[in-house]
Order: sequence, then structure tokens, then C-alpha cells
Amino acid sequence: MQLHDVWFVLIAVLWTGYFFLEGFDFGIGVHTKLLARDRREKRVLINTIGPVWDGNEVWLISAAGATFAAFPDWYATLLSGFYLPFLLILVCLIVRGVAFEYRAKRTEEHWQRNWETAIFWTSLLPAVLWGVVFGNIVHGVKIDAHKEYVGSVLDLLNPYAILGGLVTLTLFTFHGAVFASLKTTGEIRGRARRLATVLGLLTLVPTVGFLGWTQADKGDVSSLIAMGVVVVALLAALGANRLGREGWAFSFSGLAIAAAVTMLFLTLFPNVMPSTLNESWNLTVGSASSSPYTLKIITWCAGFATPLVMLYQGWTYWVFRKRIGTQHIAEAH
Repeated sequence: MQLHDVWFVLIAVLWTGYFFLEGFDFGIGVHTKLLARDRREKRVLINTIGPVWDGNEVWLISAAGATFAAFPDWYATLLSGFYLPFLLILVCLIVRGVAFEYRAKRTEEHWQRNWETAIFWTSLLPAVLWGVVFGNIVHGVKIDAHKEYVGSVLDLLNPYAILGGLVTLTLFTFHGAVFASLKTTGEIRGRARRLATVLGLLTLVPTVGFLGWTQADKGDVSSLIAMGVVVVALLAALGANRLGREGWAFSFSGLAIAAAVTMLFLTLFPNVMPSTLNESWNLTVGSASSSPYTLKIITWCAGFATPLVMLYQGWTYWVFRKRIGTQHIAEAH
């Protein structure tokens, strides 16, 4: 295995980690409207991710930075061709971060309610857009001989990509409901478990349809195994949730996300962005990568920094591992 193959795997791992962590993060944001019944319960949900939401986004920054360093042609084609969806995601992430920090700065009801609305929409929209983006990456887009995207924004809104957006939205919302049941106490915990059952069943249909389409179009034996893991993990998450084993339910819902991302990267390799105009114009791990010397340098850097970041983030989750409920929210909030 050459270094550009190693970096393709590493980037897949980074995206897997990002969707696993930011998945329940986005899901909690959606549940501030879907699950919470009053503003104290909204505060409970926000507090479950308050210490970790910004750390989760480190995985996105790392994935983007690794793509820029290891596959500059992939990075250039992807960000220029998908400029509008990436801009919308970036704006949502900025507004979402501001909303988390500014919501409690003033006590007026309309001030806090407006920021809560911002949290909901800036969680829902990226959850959809990430599915659209990766649906187009896997399916292929109009790339010419000069490695440039020559399609339009409307070309990105094809049925396969839209179905991918529906899958990420439902999968992340289900993941968020399971996380809410794991991290809360009292009445909201029971409602989160009941809602997770409904969302899990709703998630199965588009997920199986999207992955089945992917398998029929580009799959092989390894991707079929990954698809099987997704389905089994979702069913196991539903079963564990039904039995009140929230830790296992969360582990299995996270496994479903990880296996789904793995399947997409398995069907993509050795391409990084297929061209729908001419297969010879596909961007591959070989044609889009940096020089061997550059890959060698960044491999040493990543080998040093990555374990430190993972240890620090794991420690953060351990420190803030306890459940919270409405009894922990001060009356002033």
C-alpha cells in the first residue's frame, strides 16, 4: 500500500469520526424543537453537548486539512465545484456556534427563543447538506479533462444525492435521540427513548434504499458486508433502545453511521471524485495526490498530533459523562 492509499484511508477515518460525533450533535440541535417541550428541557439538551460540540468540529477541520495536504486536486475540485453547499454549511456552523454562546447572555424570552430557533435550523440544514455532498462525491459529477467541475448547482440536486441528504438527516436525528436518552434523566429520558424507536424505524427505509442503490451501482463484496453491518447495527440499536440499554443503543447507532461512511469510501476507491463525462477524467488517489515527499512529511506530523487530540477529546467526554435533567437547570434559565 502506497502513502496516497494510506491517506485515503486516514481521510475516511476522519470523516467517519466527524459524522459519528457531529451526528448526535446535529441530532440534539434538531431535538430542541422535536423532543423538548419547554425552554428548560431545551437547555437540558443543549447542555448535553455544551462541553463537546466545538471539539467534535475538530474532526471536520482535520478532514479538510488532510484533504488539502494529501490530495490538493481533490480539495480544489471539491470546494470550487461544491462552493454553494459548503458555504451554506460553513455559515450554519458559524451561526450555530454563536447561538450556543449567546443564547444565555440575556434573559429576555424573545432573545433566547430566537437563538434556539437558530440552533434548530443550523443543525438541520448541515445534516441534510452533508448527505447531498457525499452523495454527489460517490455518484460522480461533471468533471472535465482539466480536473474542473463544469456542472451547475442544480446538477448537485439529483435524486441519489437528495436521498443521501434524507439518510443523513434521519440517521443523525435517530443518533441524537439515542444520545439524549443516554445523557438525560427524568421524563425527557423516557420520551427520548420512545422517539428513538420511531426515528429508528423511519431511518431504516431511506438508509436501506440509498445503500442498496449504491451497492447496485458501484458495490462489491466488501461494500455489501459494510451495508449488512449498517442494517444489523440499526436493528441492534432499536433492540437495545427498547430494552433500555442506552449505552449499547448509542454504540450501535454510531456503528451504523461508521459502517455507512465506510461503505461509501469503499465504493469510491480508488477514485476520490468520479467524472460522469468520461471515466478517464476521474480524480483518483494517484492522480489527485501530493508528491511522495509531501505525503511523507504530513504522515510524520499526523502520527504525532492525532493521538494527542484523540486522548484530549476522550478525556473531555469522560469528565462530562454524567446525566443531567431539568433539576440541574437554574430557575433563571
